[in-house]
Amino acid sequence: MAEVGDNLERARIHRALSRPTLLFGADRELVLFTGLLAVILVFVVLTLVSAVLGAVLWIVIVGILRMMAKADPLLRHVYVRHIKYRSFYRPTSTPWRKY
Repeated sequence: MAEVGDNLERARIHRALSRPTLLFGADRELVLFTGLLAVILVFVVLTLVSAVLGAVLWIVIVGILRMMAKADPLLRHVYVRHIKYRSFYRPTSTPWRKY
């Protein structure tokens, strides 16, 4: 007689499908956005000081973003969802209730 566990099929879930997309160990969109801001700073001002400042600023911000991603890779998504919440929800039973 067959065991109960013999009929179950196993499906592999690859790690790349469940991991968040990170770039340099930080959130991809935030790294690219800060890189864009640093490049804009460098090419708008066009001085050696702005190039050094843009590079240093980008490296420092990517370091901070890496620490943030190490704590929680989806922290940006959680924060954006938190901002969208209202500060107060009325205790109503349905959306069609008369006030």
